[in-house]
Amino acid sequence: MAEAQHFTPEDIEARAIHRRAVEAVVWGMPAVNYDLMMQEMLTKTSAKPHQVVYWGRALDWMNQTLTPNPDTLYFMVFFDTRQGPIVIDVPPANGGSLNGNIVTLWQMPLEDVGLLGLDKGAGGKFVVLPPGYTDKVPEGYVALQSDTFGGYALLRSNFNSHSDEDIAKSIAYGKKVKVYPLSQAENPSETTFIDAQDVLFDSTIQFDATFFEHLNRIIQSEPWIARDRHMIDQLRTLGIEKGKSFKPDAQTRRIFDSAAVEAKAWLDAKYEAGWASFFEGTYWRPGGIPELAKAMSANYTEMDSYPTDWRGVIYTLGYVGIKRLGVGQFYLLTPKDKDGELLDGADTYKLTVPANAPVDQYWSVTVYDRQTHALVRNMNRASRASNSNELQKNTDGSVDIYFGPSTPPGKETNWVPTDPLREFELMFRAYGPKREFFDKAWVLPDVEKVAAQ
Repeated sequence: MAEAQHFTPEDIEARAIHRRAVEAVVWGMPAVNYDLMMQEMLTKTSAKPHQVVYWGRALDWMNQTLTPNPDTLYFMVFFDTRQGPIVIDVPPANGGSLNGNIVTLWQMPLEDVGLLGLDKGAGGKFVVLPPGYTDKVPEGYVALQSDTFGGYALLRSNFNSHSDEDIAKSIAYGKKVKVYPLSQAENPSETTFIDAQDVLFDSTIQFDATFFEHLNRIIQSEPWIARDRHMIDQLRTLGIEKGKSFKPDAQTRRIFDSAAVEAKAWLDAKYEAGWASFFEGTYWRPGGIPELAKAMSANYTEMDSYPTDWRGVIYTLGYVGIKRLGVGQFYLLTPKDKDGELLDGADTYKLTVPANAPVDQYWSVTVYDRQTHALVRNMNRASRASNSNELQKNTDGSVDIYFGPSTPPGKETNWVPTDPLREFELMFRAYGPKREFFDKAWVLPDVEKVAAQ
């Protein structure tokens, strides 16, 4: 029989705080992810809720959100429905191209909008309703019932190339979006747009005691969702309780720091262990984990499934929620080469994208920092995409993309730089994927290490 351990009351309390803090990081990840972006907007820009913050050029490393796409233009609007429903008025395509997602604070998808969304490019007036809203929505509006007051829309205005002319057209089209309270629908005020292209906008996950400050802000401002009420006592142990001030002492903050680091290690290990490959025999994993995607599509109503562990992993890597996964866009992610080794920024790699990729819009491949999951800092380029006019093709129509700390001779236009001091990961995006993509009639091979030239 094992000898019983003897704990002082102080030991028991400290162990409980640490244990429950680790679980709180995993559970609370999507909401804290949201709040980090919201606070960056409020503190780094002049934008406010219901105004649109956008990036007036293709994204570069100054945008330190999680795995953003540097081959489109981002328009974001954070909304708060405490004072009533908010309308997001999406313009018809008319030569423009927009892929958008409207989500709750917990990043649950409310609707996909734009060319490959519900409106299929016809445009539409999407009205987000607050929890408990019972009034009738006027005709001509698409009602989106939210279970949180807060949320946001991520709207990607696509361009044909990186030329100044095409970027300007994409910006002009994105600025046709309108945001206003439903109560002002008869005479809405003009939507304000704030350009954040020169702002260091850093919403990477901070695995320290500050994580719990963001989590507390969410708990104080939002209603409890029924599926999460089990966390009320868990968070009370940490000093997070609705209606009460959150003032952890120095010892508790040290425990929070340690717990957050442990949570990161656990999430990292789960990420690197991976999940089912998309293309058999490769290390390319779908950006949406099937179990999580299924649970989210059912609004977590399935009684035997609530994959908060996988949710925690995914929202350390990225943000937003997609209602129709694989219709408007599909993502593949890998931190490894074909030999199963982690991608090292000091080495050189090659990815051969086969000819005739089955996509209606374009494909791209992007380098991210393995630890932060953001664009690698101080790099002048983060990706290569099929909507780039300068991309070199092989005689069979395939494209070789190189990743490494220096330019391979004669391959500058097909090269993405890496930081030799940091590991990295790759994301392959397919916008407008066709049936052949999901039938695996076309297969993306693993990235392979090549000898430095």
